Amino acid sequence: MSKKRKNWTLPQGAEPTAFDLRIMEFQDKGCLVPTRSLIKTPEQIEGIRRAGEINTAILDMIEEKIHEGMTTGEIDRLVAEFTERHGAVCAPLNYEGFPKHCCTSINEVVCHGIPSDEEELWDGDIINVDVTTIKDGYYADASRMFCIGKMKPRIQRLVDCAKECLEIGIQAAQPWHFVGEIGKAIEKHARKDGFSVVRDLAGHGTGNHFHEDPEVDHYDTGERGMLLVPGMVFTIEPMINMGTYEVFIDEEDGWTVVTEDEKPSAQWEHTFVMTDNGLEILTH
Repeated sequence: MSKKRKNWTLPQGAEPTAFDLRIMEFQDKGCLVPTRSLIKTPEQIEGIRRAGEINTAILDMIEEKIHEGMTTGEIDRLVAEFTERHGAVCAPLNYEGFPKHCCTSINEVVCHGIPSDEEELWDGDIINVDVTTIKDGYYADASRMFCIGKMKPRIQRLVDCAKECLEIGIQAAQPWHFVGEIGKAIEKHARKDGFSVVRDLAGHGTGNHFHEDPEVDHYDTGERGMLLVPGMVFTIEPMINMGTYEVFIDEEDGWTVVTEDEKPSAQWEHTFVMTDNGLEILTH
């Protein structure tokens, strides 16, 4: 999306509101601003919130049931059954050919791991379970880390740091500031522990569709990015690596993202709505 594009325009014959004028002031200064479609109505936000409630309940259920010896295929079936019982749909299933209902990413797998009955959880593993739920046409997206058995201290620190990075990203995201401030704050914190931040994947707008603008990078790009405006809904989902930030995609399945040095990676994610006072989590 070009910074020169006039994203914010008035409907024909409409008088500008104070909200319009504030956005247009930023736009006139050359800032990248959202389109009107990215500003969710109160009704849409409530719909996303309902999807978020189911999404959260799914992850709560997984937290109760996950254990050593469990397969990721079992996790996928639990997600599918719970979602169906609650009158919702698993967004990942068949999305651009993805074959399962959720993503299960173990140890060096950064994201988009494909559940399998051949893949078991063992003592010392870390796993990210990423769930996106559609309810009445609205999307909510979140993921959590789960630690299996006894953790090595450095791996536990990685998991904890990734969660802290999400919390720091939440604080950095303020109304009438810019997306770029989120990644700058996250990378600064991750580097304190000697960790790196994945650059090839990002958070994203969501709510009416699986993926929308803006793109939410989790590292310092040196760019401001899009203006953050009340009513915008998006994810923050930092992927923090033990070693290099570089990753590759498994050639066999075309989905699984793995750290280049095959050292562990951790990620936490929520869906948020921007309010006049900062972010509100929709996937509690």
